[in-house]
Amino acid sequence: MPDTATASLPLDRASLESAALRAIECSRAKGASDAEAEASASVGQSVTVRLGEVETVEYTRDKALSITVYFGQRRGNASTSDLSAAAVARAVDAACAIARHTAPDEAAGLPDAARLYRGPASDLGLYHPWGLSVETAIALAREAEDAARAVDGRITNSEGASVSSWDADFVLANTRGFVGGYPTSRASIGCGVIASEGDAMQRDYWYTAERSPAQMESANAVGRRAGERAVRRLGARQVATGEVPVLFDADIASSLIGHFVSAASGSSLYRRSSFLLDAVGEPVFAPLIEIDENPHLPGGMASGWFDGEGVATQPRRLVSGGVLSGYFLSSYSARKLGLETTGNAGGSHNLIVRPGPEGFEALLKRMGRGLLVTELMGQGVNAVTGDYSRGAVGFWVEGGEIAYPVEEVTIAGNLREMYRGIVAVGSDVLSRSGRSTGSILIDRMTVAGT
Repeated sequence: MPDTATASLPLDRASLESAALRAIECSRAKGASDAEAEASASVGQSVTVRLGEVETVEYTRDKALSITVYFGQRRGNASTSDLSAAAVARAVDAACAIARHTAPDEAAGLPDAARLYRGPASDLGLYHPWGLSVETAIALAREAEDAARAVDGRITNSEGASVSSWDADFVLANTRGFVGGYPTSRASIGCGVIASEGDAMQRDYWYTAERSPAQMESANAVGRRAGERAVRRLGARQVATGEVPVLFDADIASSLIGHFVSAASGSSLYRRSSFLLDAVGEPVFAPLIEIDENPHLPGGMASGWFDGEGVATQPRRLVSGGVLSGYFLSSYSARKLGLETTGNAGGSHNLIVRPGPEGFEALLKRMGRGLLVTELMGQGVNAVTGDYSRGAVGFWVEGGEIAYPVEEVTIAGNLREMYRGIVAVGSDVLSRSGRSTGSILIDRMTVAGT
């Protein structure tokens, strides 16, 4: 196994482009009316330390090619990890065979040529290879875990600390003249520990993740935060069942936006399995909510000049004054719905919920009495109806201040009502993924405890 992650990617950009174009040419030779190919290469390293000892060291070095062919509106897809000329030809043969045995789909096909990205792919700051040796990664993981365990003598066990890095590059090409790609990186440090008091045990975690390692929190800071979060949960109890305000801290508030993305995505809409059917132009959120989508955010976790099929991306105001102005559509889902693609093949791009002026402590004061949620469990969300019910842990708030930790409760509501019941978005913004938001305060939910 290589000692560092500084080794070059398995294939350079020229080789990736050559493989993708070879697949396109081969598809044409086989009689395909259209084709799309993506060639990619990646290298990654992950180290985990537990109780000071190295538990895992993983190193990945991959390359792949995916080819999609169209015979009219019959579609076939195949992939290979061998990018030699012979292997690419075999993958094309497999895709063609699948297409010939597939029923026509009137929505199938490449994006319209006019929608493809044609501009210069200027640097968005997405590639910052860490070049971290295994020894240095282990040292950082130990630093994070040591910092967590040093927080309090009641921290008696550890789930471990991890340090990971990942670099990748890709080229996407199709028969309508599009060829494009760019490299990306991602780095992270995470730590989870267990605190004990008597027979009671509590665990918690913290992590940092960025495109650029220079922008991450330090290993020491990650560990301290994990230790502090675990200790503060000791002495947790249940609360009485009732309807109270609920504050989702910034670490988990993005999950609320994730449910919105799922419901507003084309695949859910054309299957009629979404509570946001025909919701464009309607008030979906409270009037104070503004949500922007910015695909061109420098260093963003979901940035890109084009989407997963080469369609040019555009910044847009997705929610204004609580009113929904659009969906997340690929070319396929747009055709199924009789609409136009929004450049979201592959998902959303850097959703930013506009924060309010109040910080976290101010939101506690504003809530007065209610539940602060810091972790969610289970998957009790019905995308068709919007019904929401999940296990939760956090803290009970009295008089605008945290009173004691809470466990073994369930919070329930309906996403339609929850979104319209948002009374504040905090200024304590976290941006560790493609969704950026501060803490979110909802006026009322059912909290089921004792």
